Amino acid sequence: MIRNYIKIAFRNILRKKVFSLINIIGLAVGMAACFLIFLYVKFELSYDSFHTKAPHIYRLVTDVKTPSETIHAGITAWPFAPNIKDDFPEVEFFTRVQQTSMLITKDDKKFQEDRVLWADSSFFKMFDFRLIKGDPDKVLKDLFTVVLSKTAAKKYFGDADPMGQSISLYDYYPAAITGVMEDIPENSQIKADIIVSMSSLTQTIIPGLDEQWSNFDAVSYLQLKPGVDPRALERKFPAFLERRNGKEMEKSQMFFTLYLEPLKFVYLFSKRESNIEKGNITNVYIFSVIAAFILLIAYINFINLTTARSVERAKEVGIRKVVGAEKNQLVKQFIGESLMLSLFAFVLALILTALLLPLFNQLAGKTISTGIFDNYNYLLLLFTLAIGAGLMAGIYPALVLSSFKPITVLKGRFATSSKGIVLRKGLVITQFAISIALIIGTIVVYKQMTFMRSHDLGFAKDQMLVLDTQGDAAKDALTQEISKLPGIKGTTLSSSVPGGSHSTAYSEIENSNGDLQVANLDLFFVDFDYIPQYQIQLVAGRPFSREFGMDTTEAMVINEAAVKYFGYPSAHKAIGKKFKQWGREGKIIGVVKDFHFKSLQEQIEPLSMRIEPSRSYLISVQVAAGNLPASIAAIESKWKTLISNRPFSYYFLNEFFDRQYRSEERFGKLFLNFAILAILISCLGLLGLASYSTIQRTKEIGIRKVMGASINNIIGLLSKDFLLLILIAFFIAAPLAWYFMNQWLQDFAYRINIAWWVFVVAGLLALLTALITISFQAIKAALMNPVKSLRTE
Repeated sequence: MIRNYIKIAFRNILRKKVFSLINIIGLAVGMAACFLIFLYVKFELSYDSFHTKAPHIYRLVTDVKTPSETIHAGITAWPFAPNIKDDFPEVEFFTRVQQTSMLITKDDKKFQEDRVLWADSSFFKMFDFRLIKGDPDKVLKDLFTVVLSKTAAKKYFGDADPMGQSISLYDYYPAAITGVMEDIPENSQIKADIIVSMSSLTQTIIPGLDEQWSNFDAVSYLQLKPGVDPRALERKFPAFLERRNGKEMEKSQMFFTLYLEPLKFVYLFSKRESNIEKGNITNVYIFSVIAAFILLIAYINFINLTTARSVERAKEVGIRKVVGAEKNQLVKQFIGESLMLSLFAFVLALILTALLLPLFNQLAGKTISTGIFDNYNYLLLLFTLAIGAGLMAGIYPALVLSSFKPITVLKGRFATSSKGIVLRKGLVITQFAISIALIIGTIVVYKQMTFMRSHDLGFAKDQMLVLDTQGDAAKDALTQEISKLPGIKGTTLSSSVPGGSHSTAYSEIENSNGDLQVANLDLFFVDFDYIPQYQIQLVAGRPFSREFGMDTTEAMVINEAAVKYFGYPSAHKAIGKKFKQWGREGKIIGVVKDFHFKSLQEQIEPLSMRIEPSRSYLISVQVAAGNLPASIAAIESKWKTLISNRPFSYYFLNEFFDRQYRSEERFGKLFLNFAILAILISCLGLLGLASYSTIQRTKEIGIRKVMGASINNIIGLLSKDFLLLILIAFFIAAPLAWYFMNQWLQDFAYRINIAWWVFVVAGLLALLTALITISFQAIKAALMNPVKSLRTE
């Protein structure tokens, strides 16, 4: 019997090759898309889960409260973690990490490495970064000891054993290789190729760092002993801070509050700023919903096409029942055929996923998975989805067709109930409501990304080339030499450029009441040419000038946000007011117009600028448009002459600034691709319903043609009902899409308003897509010979 079922199933699939192929492809594409998104979501949720002690590891974070504000920092002062370990027996280990860029020298080769990490000696005892060579208790215990990743070890030592050999840090400090580790997994928020003992930094390079209670620059982790309540430990921190640092907090009017964030919470959920990688839980939610939508659309499509196909077999069912077929046998036949189609779709989905995975990894910007067989549990899930689709698509036609009386269907009077029609139309409305919502979402994402790229940032970033001298002594001479080159319009030295990292300084600024107000201000160290070269507009006072000798020590320029922050009604009122900042005292000489020195996702914060040549490491070079390669080659030549001990590297500011939006760009591309897939699958579902409707109205179409109806009349007749469904879907989708995309935009401090035309365009695109899909079947029905249609009566 089973063999007979399979034989008949194959015959029916082969008899309607196009229908079967569309059905299989639609479900396969839907399952493949859903599976890829599932891999992405699982990967994002898996960050740091490979650490076996993760349930006991917490990131120590700080709220810094001043009379003006509260800063929610993801970092701590250097002494916090070690002193907490000393004072609280609940803490088993602590480790601090700090990402840095470092010049590494091995023999005659020099590399500027960006993935270097300072870490305390307990780093490998706390975290499960597997050591290939070396003792976790000892690898970072001594001064200037280094652990290399397997990739870094290969880079510096080739096939030789690096253990016991040395490299030079900053081209000055010799450091011994004490360990080699496996490359850090992609799903780790801590990333590094070279890890250096923290004691090298805190005892030798910056001695006394562990006593600086107001120097916030370390990411600190605590491992609590099993059974310790982190909230109970948190409640002990205020007394600890008062005991250890109370007088200094009172004097500086900066009060700290410490909290513990679970390690696995940090990547996706923490909103605090730090220099470790961060994800976006909103994007995870959005893609999860999209995956559910795509799978739902694929299921609906599969059910509609299966149902449309099954109606053609009503007479077959009647004959089978006449010759003695039982109802349960008919049900098994239809479900079996549906399951066979879904299993073909499952196999095709596996092939599609394997082929698309490298491209998907590229779009995601990280290696989500190296292969579909990495986890067999995931394949079991996909298989379950395929079986579920087959059962759902097979049960409905099986139960409906097997329930009709043989004489009814053999006389050709088979018709589905009004409930069945409502169900199928409801499914199509659902499909297109989802598709229209995704079209609206795609347009909004695209508009927001375009807005961020074209928005006036308040400074000039085009043709601006940035060199990082890392504080080399020859930086001033190099700046002067570059300025003399042909094709160079200007040079300036600074500690920061827009979009890059910058300092936050404890400051006391005279406010509108005449009091010195404590605040933590963002700080740029610049030279005399910075403001004019970056074309930052001055709104009051004057910029830094070489004509005023005291500008190097006693002058400050602030932005408009700072003017408002300190209560001045206008920028002019702030000129001449006093400041104290990091050992300097003086007066505010100028106010610049607000410019976006951070991402457009953040509000423009109060900013201060000061002249400080010793802390200005970045050379910004404004290059004339023209022969850019020649200008870069000339700059490189000067670099190699004056800073020969350091590799030449540069970046263009416009590209560097736009890097902040890489994750949003990737999100937009993924959103667009999955929206297109959803729309295509919806079209297949619409094709299924159009086909079903055409079959049901074959004789009606024949009669209308005999009575003189034109092809256009027939196409209009078959299309109008579907267009009404699309219209209903639009009115359902539009408000929902507006709400959810408006919520997504809240993550951006500077954002677009969703214009009315976005909904019009989305609706028209959906209508056009539906018309093209319906027309295919409608034209086919309109061209059919009416005699053939009526002969079956």
